[in-house]
This record gives sequence, C-alpha cells and structure tokens, in this order.
Amino acid sequence: MNLNNKLAVVTGGGRGIGRGITEKLLAAGARILIAQRQPLNNDLSENESVSYIYSDLTEREAPYQIAKAAAELGGCDILVNNAGFMFEKTLDEMSEDDWDQMMIVNMRAPVFLAKALLEQMRGKDSASIINIGSIEGIGANPYHAAYCGSKAGVHGFTRALAVDLGKDGIRCNAIAPGWINSDLSNDYINAQSNPEQARQDLYALHPIGRTGEPADIGAMVAFLASEEAAFVTGQVFVVDGGRTAKLPLPF
Repeated sequence: MNLNNKLAVVTGGGRGIGRGITEKLLAAGARILIAQRQPLNNDLSENESVSYIYSDLTEREAPYQIAKAAAELGGCDILVNNAGFMFEKTLDEMSEDDWDQMMIVNMRAPVFLAKALLEQMRGKDSASIINIGSIEGIGANPYHAAYCGSKAGVHGFTRALAVDLGKDGIRCNAIAPGWINSDLSNDYINAQSNPEQARQDLYALHPIGRTGEPADIGAMVAFLASEEAAFVTGQVFVVDGGRTAKLPLPF
C-alpha cells in the first residue's frame, strides 16, 4: 500500500493500538501527526516523518488546535480517531460526570475533530476517516455500560459520516478490535489468581488461537487509508481473531 507523503492525524498514536497504527502508516510512506497528552518515546520523537501536538481531548478547543497543526504540515489526508478510554462501573456506581466524560472523549472528540479537519480533507484526493470502535459496540462485558454505549455510537456516526461526506470524496470506516495485547491487558491477566490458566482460557476463545497485536489493527488502518479500499465506506470491520464468531459452549 502506497501512502507516500500523505499526512495522517492519529489521536493517541504513540502507544498501544495507536502505536501499531502509527508504525503501519509509516511503513506505507505516510507522515504522521500524533495528538495525545503523553510525550513521544525517543524513537518516534526522532523520526523525521512524525510530528507531535499535546492534546487533551476533553477540551473543546482540542480538535481545532490539532487541525491548525495539521494545516501547517500541508493538510490532513487521513484521520484516525484512535484515542479513547474505558472504566468499569455498575449502573449504581456510575455518575452523570462519569458518563459525560466517556462520551466526550470517545464520541464528541472524534466527531468534532472530523469537523475541524473537514475543509482540509475536502481538498485532498482519496481522503479517509478511520474510527476505532470495539467489539463492545456489538456485545458487552460486565459493568461497561458507558463504554459499550460510546463504541456503539462510534459505529453509528461512522456510517452517518460516510453517507454525508461521500459527496466530498471522503470515505469513513470503523474498526472494532477484539482483545489486543497491551501493558494494561497484560496487567489484567497477571492479576488473576492463575495467570497462565487465564491466558490459556483467553486464547481458547479465539479460533485463530491467539490474542491480537497492535500491528493487527494498524494493518487494517493502512488498508482502509489506501487506494486499495477506494470503494469501501460506511463499514465496521471486526478484527478479533474470530472471537465474536465463535458460539460459546458450556463444556
């Protein structure tokens, strides 16, 4: 896939799934503007194809600050709305502030970042918006009401933006990752009473026999951003090693 000299804005692109996305886009020839709160690791900060802007996506001005930085780099071709967060709370425990923060970061920020970048992307050939949803926008784990609601919303506004922006030559798709390995997910497994058994049980949920890597999501992003996906828009692609396709058995 050839993304030579295209500028990709990737929120949260310096760590976790975002890092996998950044690396795959760089390998395809893209330039990257990473927007996140954490500073970049040295290998990214020293890469001439990578730029960085501090961004707190809870702030209303953040999308417009990111758009200004993208304009100074020649304008955005590819937007990857990757940044998000999750908490576990029962409905009894969850407050209105908890709910609002989830929706601000996971839904409001991606929508208004697309709005802030719209004029730049209208002037590009084969512009693409890629939103990172979740299999929890399709199914649910316990105590994830806010997270599931936000990711289902990401899937919904992805389809809506594809319909509205097609006339402007802007495609919009979403990716719904399953279990992707990260420091946080590894810590969760290691906190179980029998981490090795927990890991084997987790693998057994996946027909492919393993959990995902950030690069698995990055590869799908690079495809959707490329000319190879020129006729693809308004879709949600589940990338989960077959986990949601497998019906559970009680034995």
